Amino acid sequence: MIKHFLSLEWKSFFRSASFGKNVAMKIFMVFMAFYMAISFISLGVALFYILEDQFPDINPVLKVSEFLIYWVLYEMLLRYFMQKLPVLNIKPFLVLPISDKKITNYILGKSAFSFFNFLPLFAFIPFTVVLLFQGYPALNVLLWFVAIVFIILTLNFINFIINKNDKAFIIVLVVVASIIGLQYFEVVDIPKLTAPYFYALYENPLFVLIPAALVFITYRINFKYLISRLYLDQTLKKKTKEAKTVDLSWTKRFGSIAPFLQMDLRLIWRNKRPRTQAIMCFAFALYGLFMYTTGMNRELPVMLVLIGILMTGIFMINFGQFIPAWDSAYYNMIMAQNIPLRRYLDSKAGLMMASVVFMAVITTPYVYFGWDVLMVNLSCAVYNAGINIPIVLFFGSMNKKRIDLVKSSIGNMQGMGAAQWLVGIPLMIFPMVLYAILYYTTSMMVANIVFVVLGITGLLLREKLMTVITELYRKKKYAMVHGFQQKD
Repeated sequence: MIKHFLSLEWKSFFRSASFGKNVAMKIFMVFMAFYMAISFISLGVALFYILEDQFPDINPVLKVSEFLIYWVLYEMLLRYFMQKLPVLNIKPFLVLPISDKKITNYILGKSAFSFFNFLPLFAFIPFTVVLLFQGYPALNVLLWFVAIVFIILTLNFINFIINKNDKAFIIVLVVVASIIGLQYFEVVDIPKLTAPYFYALYENPLFVLIPAALVFITYRINFKYLISRLYLDQTLKKKTKEAKTVDLSWTKRFGSIAPFLQMDLRLIWRNKRPRTQAIMCFAFALYGLFMYTTGMNRELPVMLVLIGILMTGIFMINFGQFIPAWDSAYYNMIMAQNIPLRRYLDSKAGLMMASVVFMAVITTPYVYFGWDVLMVNLSCAVYNAGINIPIVLFFGSMNKKRIDLVKSSIGNMQGMGAAQWLVGIPLMIFPMVLYAILYYTTSMMVANIVFVVLGITGLLLREKLMTVITELYRKKKYAMVHGFQQKD
């Protein structure tokens, strides 16, 4: 039966309508996977000798054990955002004499062959081989490696759980955030606390039974969850949700663009992908916490500009680069109505402007790291408001790819085109180059003043810039409508 499942998925993969269109992306992903595999193999081979050189009196396995907690946390975050869960169209099988257990076991078993499960092994296998060649106890080393494999599989099945259960995700998120917080504020030295437990897997081979038990437990939890939903009635039953309304009457103070603002806010509130983009803004406000504590960033003021542009303009970049593709499902209807295109674009610009102001306000506490940091942040916010918002709208006129709002934005390339790659040059690279020239030829104060002047100039020329951009959208209206109607 497993052979038949694999055969069907193989045919589905190559007969997909989008296969030909995504060949270039698949080839690129293969090259990236090959590059990462080579990098991890090199790390695994060199790791023993690096640790032996830096810590000659400490067992390399013990030193690796101190960092395993960071690896576990990173793996969980990476898997949640990037790993795609195996999908099998089960409806045709539910009316056939195929055991539900076989279908469920196949789905879970397939996940064990994910690239994310093999990637850590590219580092751990060479490290294990080097340990054996260096004369470390073979039984201890091999069973320690087996324990690592069990931990990888446990993380794989935990990812299943947190992707399917919001409560489990919240619990895991709280635990991860607590561990990071305790370590960052030096309340507890997490690596020193957890290292003995990971090292015990090497010292006492019998401890391999603990991660083996975790694999079994997480597998059974997923098995029971999936098999309880393998019913035809479950797949055919339509979901009913209680409609939730939000009072947006306060937007009326913005005059003629209020209806469009309400439409955008409801779009963000009700749909997964734009809502994820909005939530990421709050998470990105912590970006400076990690970057400003790095001495290199303080020695390279140009990096402060990149951080300032990203933190104050993250919503503008994430949301703005897909304008008007967010409305692709009904863009032809909008264009067919007696709706002024200028007001439509003004509402988008107003929403991005509000996000820049909001992000500038909530990032002001970074003045703790110095007044220079605050000045760069504020100057970047003004630059974003006056220059980068019109740039984002200008490149938006090149968008012709449809977006499915209900899909997650993580690892989702839908809607991506040449415009999304090109817009990064004027948005981030140009400001960094300009700031570097001003900083090294004059001073940081002059560079900040120039950014503020450019931003204010852009705001003063807003009417003329928006008129030009509106005409550009009007000329490309029919090409956009045609592109948004293409669903494959």
